[in-house]
Amino acid sequence: MISQRARYAIRAMFNIAPRTIPVSSSVISDEEAIPKKFLEAILVELKRAGFVSSSRGKNGGYILAQPASEISFADVLRVVDGPLALAPCASRTAYRRCEDCKDVETCETRKALLRVRDATAEILENRRFDQMRDEEDGT
Repeated sequence: MISQRARYAIRAMFNIAPRTIPVSSSVISDEEAIPKKFLEAILVELKRAGFVSSSRGKNGGYILAQPASEISFADVLRVVDGPLALAPCASRTAYRRCEDCKDVETCETRKALLRVRDATAEILENRRFDQMRDEEDGT
């Protein structure tokens, strides 16, 4: 299950993606019903990860730092929630053997979780923020 923080991050990215000029955190907060303080912490994470950039001043705010076609849901989820896998032994990016595992090569639980992780990653890595905008527009 993804965290509320991750859901807010995706909603914020979806809000920012179609914009050609910076949008303030207040506007995003109001439009997406995300608590402003919580949103600001999320935006700092997204900025640190290189997904958004910010500018100060009257016309300041947040805008994508790279094309929406290059940012996947998986990218954002990994930044906010960490690896996509349900267990560390099934992670491709942060593998760690489970402490109670007798044999990682024959573990049926790991095999099942790898399949879940791969199916989940296939969907999330291929969902990009430009596609969501296109679908919203009916194209």
